Amino acid sequence: MKAAWLLTLTALAAQAQPVPDTLAQRALACTGCHGKEGRAAPDGYYPRLAGKPAGYLYNQLLNFRDGRRDYGLMSELIAPLSDAYLEELAGHFASLDLPYAPPQKSGLPATELARAEALVNRGDAARRLPACTACHGERLTGTQPAIPGLLGLSRDYLNGQLGAWRSGQRRAQAPDCMAHIAKTLTEPEINAITQFLAGRALPADPHPAPTLAAPPPLRCGGLPP
Repeated sequence: MKAAWLLTLTALAAQAQPVPDTLAQRALACTGCHGKEGRAAPDGYYPRLAGKPAGYLYNQLLNFRDGRRDYGLMSELIAPLSDAYLEELAGHFASLDLPYAPPQKSGLPATELARAEALVNRGDAARRLPACTACHGERLTGTQPAIPGLLGLSRDYLNGQLGAWRSGQRRAQAPDCMAHIAKTLTEPEINAITQFLAGRALPADPHPAPTLAAPPPLRCGGLPP
């Protein structure tokens, strides 16, 4: 009986230990969906947060809070948070340097993947479609301070986001260049591009490029002037 009482006291004492008031501790609310340390959820729907440019993460938090992106759980979670706090939270996840998941194998024929690769690397000038690499970097790992990488994401997530831009469910600060791109691409092109991107291995250096190699081909809201 005495031993059981001591065990109970020990358990109560452990529960009474104060929780550290750190940003990493508060960010655990995000990792419930976005995976351990923001590495991405196993289902592929909740994207990776770790290591993305802080400006991009901050812009997306603003978009969810201010109604440009529509996902009730995210919007409700961050609705009461200030710009300064969201910027701090974005900086926390941007500072994490963690391994990526392995790429997904594509089931598309080589000809479709080759067409996707051409769109990703060269675009289609006749349709005012810029190459993905023009903004997301030659290595497709993103560009500081606010353009995300396209590798290390599942094809389901990539399809979902391009589809949301096509339907207007996802929006960005005006001018919304990604909405133009997503609406110009055909559905078969989107499927091929997302399979191509999801099947690419990360380069040896997976970090975002420090700057754009040239001025962006389209005006995009949320980017520094």
